[in-house]
Amino acid sequence: MKIGKIGKIFIFILPLAIIFFLFYFKSLKKNETVQTNTEISIEKKTEEELKYNSNIIENVKYTSSDADGNRYTITALQGEIDYTNPNILYLTKVNGLIELKDSDDIEITSDYGKYNSQNFDTIFSKNVIINYLDNKIIGEYLDFSLEKNLLIVSKRVVYTNLENILKADAIEMNIQTKNTKIFMYEDKKKVNIKNKN
Repeated sequence: MKIGKIGKIFIFILPLAIIFFLFYFKSLKKNETVQTNTEISIEKKTEEELKYNSNIIENVKYTSSDADGNRYTITALQGEIDYTNPNILYLTKVNGLIELKDSDDIEITSDYGKYNSQNFDTIFSKNVIINYLDNKIIGEYLDFSLEKNLLIVSKRVVYTNLENILKADAIEMNIQTKNTKIFMYEDKKKVNIKNKN
């Protein structure tokens, strides 16, 4: 059987077309693979840059002392540096210890804190608990200044000792002298004191 001119051209072009399409689709797959690999490497680089630029610090601990020999230590599960002011550190799960040279220690815990590494001022917030000897003070906000020797607790303050339970708006205490002011913000309201006995 004889193959006509058109049949010969068809037989000649068919293998060329098959080879052309095979190479064409293989090159497309290679380009897709290259693009995919490029995207992955860009994503990895971005993650690495994020880790490098991260401002989160785990297991934070700062210790400072004053001229009188008093020591202040603050620890936290996590800290985040404020980019606008690198002296400010936002803390999570905070513990503070004030070790006074001529007096007993004061322990402080809270859920959050804001610590200034330049002047050591610290703001404790949410579930603040202060323990000193047989005294316990609970509140939602504590402003502590080592420089001023001042500790101010506010918002839903409850003070307990061996004999009394006291509720007030705020308690202000000088950590050196232990002089304490307990007060309400409104003149008409009075500090609530209950005897435990």
